[in-house]
Amino acid sequence: MAVTQTQALQADDSLSFESSIAEFCNYLLIQKRYSPHTISSYRRDLQEVAKSLRVIDVEDWSAANPFNMRTVIARQHGDGLSGRSLARRLSAVRSLFRYLIKQGRIEVNPVAEVPAPKDQRGLPETLQIEDIQRLFVLEGDDVLLLRDRAIFELIYSSGLRLAEVVQLNVDSIDMQIGQVRVIGKGSKTRVLPVGSHALNAVKAWLARRNELMRAGGDDDDALFISRRGSRLSSRSVQQRLKVLARRTGIPNNVYPHLLRHSFASHMLESSGDLRAVQELLGHADISTTQVYTHLDFQHLARVYERAHPRATKKRSQE
Repeated sequence: MAVTQTQALQADDSLSFESSIAEFCNYLLIQKRYSPHTISSYRRDLQEVAKSLRVIDVEDWSAANPFNMRTVIARQHGDGLSGRSLARRLSAVRSLFRYLIKQGRIEVNPVAEVPAPKDQRGLPETLQIEDIQRLFVLEGDDVLLLRDRAIFELIYSSGLRLAEVVQLNVDSIDMQIGQVRVIGKGSKTRVLPVGSHALNAVKAWLARRNELMRAGGDDDDALFISRRGSRLSSRSVQQRLKVLARRTGIPNNVYPHLLRHSFASHMLESSGDLRAVQELLGHADISTTQVYTHLDFQHLARVYERAHPRATKKRSQE
């Protein structure tokens, strides 16, 4: 009896879930030069898909097909995973299969035509300008407060992602020109303007940064460091912002990306320049940026309701 190609592929140990994921992530690191954060996300998504395939008795990537992949996606969606997260997960699997096809170990990509479930697209949360101002007025010269204020001023000033701000080095900021150089998604570099408030906050932090430095440390170049002298982690930034928000009495669930959303919304309200906001945010597709036009419309609607004499029944009866 002739051995089918699928049977031959199944005998290839390099198509096992563990070894394929490890090899692919190594390829992303060495050949594609993806950041450790991005590779970690790929690995996590691929491992979750592999785990779900095992539940339905699929033992390696060669046995994956459009039917069982749709089953996996449907089950994960039923477990509460959002369409956006599933789209990212499918993108990781597609990339893995493209790599395996290039290596000659798989002939077709079984997820090439598998769609992710669509979520009802919600608008991103934002802070009011008044809340932003309250967040940044805490007085004090504690070195950690100076560091935190510099981080959050910089995120809001230039619309940085959390991963981008923790990767900054001291030489990433040109204090004279007022620019910051960041490495965003896909290892793409963009140079962004930095406002005077953020520059002053960073300057105040740099004047005290040496107090947290440790001799011979591996993170001497890191712009933002912990009390132990190591590069500050994303988790620490999230926690510090929550503490800062509570101290200023802001009721919202405040997180770093909320500052980025607020930056985008406030920029669009003031300028109306969608393309410029896209460039500042580092969005590859302008449709990602267009969600903020809905926020802008909500702002205009509120102004209309307050200002137009015949906008509401209540106002017309005054």
